Amino acid sequence: MAELDRQNDDADATSGEMAPLREGEDEAKRARLIVDRAIARGEFENLALAGKPIPGLGEAHDPDWWVKGLIQRENITGLGPRAILLRTEDAELDDRLDRQYTEKQVREVLEDFNYRVIDARRQLLGGPPVVTRLRDVDAEVERWRERREATRRAAEAAAPPAPARVPFWRRVWRGST
Repeated sequence: MAELDRQNDDADATSGEMAPLREGEDEAKRARLIVDRAIARGEFENLALAGKPIPGLGEAHDPDWWVKGLIQRENITGLGPRAILLRTEDAELDDRLDRQYTEKQVREVLEDFNYRVIDARRQLLGGPPVVTRLRDVDAEVERWRERREATRRAAEAAAPPAPARVPFWRRVWRGST
């Protein structure tokens, strides 16, 4: 504590900084004093990772750690090996097909998807294997029609019944009396 008092006496009172290191002083001792002062001021309380494991500590060294962290933080999609991107697209393909309006659009989407699956299987660049199956265009179009018809029926069932239409001559007759 005497050393801490000496540092405070030698420090510039206006800036609040410690005095410069004197010749013969131990740097480790100085570092410990700086940490002790910070603890006394409460600068180590309420830290973001207090009581939690440090992320990435103890894992094997990954040269692409910063890219993976950026992708995770920014929620970037569309990057990665084609095999994984095709798996993700395959899982979401039915929803994408349901957003199409015509059979022609559905066929175009399916043909494009199948072309990219075949092209990815031909790759010689390495990476994970492509296990995504080709989609049968005719069967998928039929499934699209069934889903579309089921949605239409559900919408009709949920809609309130239309009010009974009164003929024109009755509306005129009621208005004149």
